[in-house]
Amino acid sequence: MRKAETERTTKETQIKAALNIDGSGKANVNSGIGFFDHMLNSFAKHGNFDLDIECKGDLDVDCHHSVEDIGIVLGKCFKEALGDKAGINRYGSFILPMDDALVLCSVDFSGRPYLNFSYSFGEERISDFDVTQVGSFETETLREFLYALSYSAEMNLHVKILDGINTHHIIEAIFKSMANAMRIAASKNPDREGILSTKGAL
Repeated sequence: MRKAETERTTKETQIKAALNIDGSGKANVNSGIGFFDHMLNSFAKHGNFDLDIECKGDLDVDCHHSVEDIGIVLGKCFKEALGDKAGINRYGSFILPMDDALVLCSVDFSGRPYLNFSYSFGEERISDFDVTQVGSFETETLREFLYALSYSAEMNLHVKILDGINTHHIIEAIFKSMANAMRIAASKNPDREGILSTKGAL
């Protein structure tokens, strides 16, 4: 099984994470941000990844540092767990509908990080409770998470919102679409030998 564990400690966050790419979709996530935990649990379930994340962050400031740093740590886990990437599909794309939302995600575990994502959400925050309380999710931090994930995993990531009205649905569709695309790209292809690159390395 392809597994990785990592830790990151700064003055802003303390994070421990473990990933099993060849898992069964089990997740144990605690970021202190309820909506973000829900998204990461969905990511693990739809990607069939086993994922453990424990984060203590400066949520008294805002959720930015926790969300971004979890992206860094999760990306590092994928990079380590994939190893030399021999035999994987490398590419994966998935279009996912969720009620009013329709999202396209495409990934390439190329070793060359890049993020193509631009969207202005109608809602500034998402929370299951009063937004003045600690732990609400600021929608502008989604791009920071995607950027950190793509660069730490050294993958090319394109996310296109094709349709949608409800902010919760759109963001959840992004996580589920990305999970499926990454699962496809990371999967071993029995018909493929070696690394999918004329350079012989990714």
